[in-house]
Amino acid sequence: MDITSKQQYVVFEMDKQNFGINIQSVQIIERMKSIMRVPKSHLAIRGVMNLRGEIIPVIDIRRLFNMDELENTEFTRIMILRMEDALVGCIVDKVNEVLDIDPNQIEATSTMHGKIDSSYIIGVGKVIDGDEIVTLLNHERLVEVAFGINE
Repeated sequence: MDITSKQQYVVFEMDKQNFGINIQSVQIIERMKSIMRVPKSHLAIRGVMNLRGEIIPVIDIRRLFNMDELENTEFTRIMILRMEDALVGCIVDKVNEVLDIDPNQIEATSTMHGKIDSSYIIGVGKVIDGDEIVTLLNHERLVEVAFGINE
């Protein structure tokens, strides 16, 4: 099998479900930091944070996915995603691992139903060496919806 065809995904947990974002879009993963609320922003926008002198908007994935709010824990992380020429933070419950997923292990989402908008989902990755299933996310769509673009 050609190793170069595999893609790497950062796998994170939300509500005991595994989600993945292509590692090429992930700039850095930070521990929870102080976030300043922005008045009149979309519900999914938690606020902004200062990361090494750069002000970065932060999206609360739980709010975006209509999940119950949870207190931050020692595992809560902010994944900083690279969007063309900007950075955006996403709060996740826990970052688990980086997985290599072969494109032929990814299934379309036409059969998926649930409370998460299907436009956020690229596909479902099935990991062979376990019974693990990872829902692969379209992070650009997450950011568009969080900021009220193209809703």
